[in-house]
Amino acid sequence: MTQHKPRATGLGLGTASRVGSSRFGHSTLGTLTGPGEQSLAARRLRVATYNIHKGVRGMGPRKRLEIHNLGQGVESLDADLVFLQEVRLFHHRDAKRFERLRVQWPQQGQAEFLCPDGYLSAYRTNCVTRDGEHGNALLSRFPLGEIGHHDVSDHRFEQRGLLHVPVQWQGREVHAIVAHFGLIHASRIRQAEKLAEYIRTCVPHDAPVVVAGDFNDWGERLDPTMTTAGLHRSAVPELPRGPLTYPSRLPLFSLDRVYVRGLRCTGLFVPRGPVWARMSDHLPLVAELELA
Repeated sequence: MTQHKPRATGLGLGTASRVGSSRFGHSTLGTLTGPGEQSLAARRLRVATYNIHKGVRGMGPRKRLEIHNLGQGVESLDADLVFLQEVRLFHHRDAKRFERLRVQWPQQGQAEFLCPDGYLSAYRTNCVTRDGEHGNALLSRFPLGEIGHHDVSDHRFEQRGLLHVPVQWQGREVHAIVAHFGLIHASRIRQAEKLAEYIRTCVPHDAPVVVAGDFNDWGERLDPTMTTAGLHRSAVPELPRGPLTYPSRLPLFSLDRVYVRGLRCTGLFVPRGPVWARMSDHLPLVAELELA
């Protein structure tokens, strides 16, 4: 039997409407009214990146299931492409823990469960644990090509990978790559170098590329290596290093990012508030992009 997606209600998340760069950085995204603005929005690609913390929060007896709230949150972003990290296909212990709740652990994988109606999902495992696994996912409003996965693990204590999915948009093939880099700076540099080599080898040189995810770059030292790879960090003049996204309750670091090639950023937005702080230890980052 196909399980429907029960959503938590009354969260007050609203829906993110498309806007231009002048209003995109505010706490609300506004609404497009004129046909010219709507035509402009149709030429823009809205992407979001979100580390969902495996759909749960808390520890021990205070551990709680957030995947249903996350479903409503993801849908409210109204993004064309959603880059997700720390996504689970299954986890036997957590599924058993929450089986007595009225709203239970989803029967399908979290990527499929979080897909808004009409979207497609792609998922690949990065890390295998005793009770389950987790990895990266892409949710897309547009048709997908062949799904690829590239291991960029730097040592045996951290299993890391890239999810690569070509997406058909505006008559072009945009290459979407979901990334989740390691906790050690030297590892992140080597992973960025592996990413660069993968793009050189597996992505056409003239194709637009979006690499988004959790880069764990606490010291803001990764951008030069990414620039060498031909990838530029999405930013706006008032926030050259991007909005703060971690930790969600009191953001101090810009760990979640969108890097692009062949595209330019026209706006950035991070939704804030107690509901978003509750659902994950990261806040989502939303970027509006146009062909360069």
